Amino acid sequence: MNQRPNNQLFDAYFTARDMREVFCDQGRVQAMLDFEAALARAEARVGLIPHTAVAAIEAACQAGHYDFAALGEAIATAGNSAIPLVKALGKQIAANDAEAERYVHLGATSQDVMDSGLVLQLRQALALIESDLAQLGEILATQARRYVATPLAGRTWLQHATPVTLGMKIAGWLGAVTRSRQRLRELKPRLLVLQFGGASGTLAALGEQAIPIASALAEEMQLSLPEQPWHTQRDRLVEFGSVLGLIAGSLGKFGRDISLLMQTEAGEVFEPAAPGKGGSSTMPHKRNPVGAAVLIGAATRVPGLLSTLFSAMPQEHERSLGLWHAEWETLPEICCLVSGSLKQALLVADGLEVDAERMARNLDLTQGLVLAEAVSIVLAQRVGRETAHHLLEHCCKRAVAEQRHLRAVLCDEPQVTAQLSDAELDQLLDPAHYLGQARTWVERAVAEHFALTA
Repeated sequence: MNQRPNNQLFDAYFTARDMREVFCDQGRVQAMLDFEAALARAEARVGLIPHTAVAAIEAACQAGHYDFAALGEAIATAGNSAIPLVKALGKQIAANDAEAERYVHLGATSQDVMDSGLVLQLRQALALIESDLAQLGEILATQARRYVATPLAGRTWLQHATPVTLGMKIAGWLGAVTRSRQRLRELKPRLLVLQFGGASGTLAALGEQAIPIASALAEEMQLSLPEQPWHTQRDRLVEFGSVLGLIAGSLGKFGRDISLLMQTEAGEVFEPAAPGKGGSSTMPHKRNPVGAAVLIGAATRVPGLLSTLFSAMPQEHERSLGLWHAEWETLPEICCLVSGSLKQALLVADGLEVDAERMARNLDLTQGLVLAEAVSIVLAQRVGRETAHHLLEHCCKRAVAEQRHLRAVLCDEPQVTAQLSDAELDQLLDPAHYLGQARTWVERAVAEHFALTA
């Protein structure tokens, strides 16, 4: 049996099924056929074609009528997907209504069909992404408030710094999600526009009826009518791709943090467990961050795809050779990768497993050193900044060299005990008392999320 190869072995891992359906062959063909059906309705409204032709054209604009394998073979010769599809559409219509076939694709060009069809697909993709981002924001807001006061070691340059809270870290992830939702909302009016210019962008074939037909077509497709056709002005698509790149990167940051917190040496936060999830083919004890891997993988792959979109922007004159072609699979693949990343992020965020006791133990791994700054700040107010800094630096070095807790070393220093009581030292060396504005940052991030959702 002659069967086309199927390259979807990894799809369930890297791509959301509903997004792949938007950009599968069926989705692509149906979007282009939706353009052709809307064009017939628009031209009938304006009086360019008879209303009697519309029903026959609409009836043929169902993707299930067409052989995708045959279309694929024809594309290799035609150079784009619209040419063989419009031919097949004409034959389908003519078989039932030869008169109606005369009015198919009137005044349009291949790129009108493909680009407007793509915009219809992107509208579906955008709705899916916005929905998942809103859901992710809701989950992260809940988790940020749940762990608003749970201390863990802040880490700079991968080393213990001063204490933060898990809620504050989650609020950082939430803030990035909120900003991405804002960006998508802002670009939507620029993205969801009709592409309709005819052969060279002038719509000359439609004469004085061009603008009325374009307006009617935009209404039929529920798209905006731009100031002019945009055959070789690709900034709208690249802007959308860029925002998707930002989303992928932000989710990659989320995945990177989770994977580092899951490391054996940290063991503070974990992806949710499930039967068969994250195991090893040889090591029974393994619990790998398989969700985080998708987030990091997408964040790694999308920038390269995005560079293709940017590289394809300087398109020649009124129709591009090769640069337009380079977009065809690129933007859909970005959408699919981001969708898969979002699905994994939702699973990870919703089922976070937190070991607060391990966080507390890890905070004490350096035996009080993570709170040296807290002591230094207070001591500086009493003996001067330079003196306090050198004194704490000396005590920290002693604590490391003697493998003693900083509290014990400080109690050996007369310059310290003369200024700070035991009770003051206890409070200064308690992580719960050195969390700064962590709670405020959580409250602000959550408030911004709900302000956008309202």
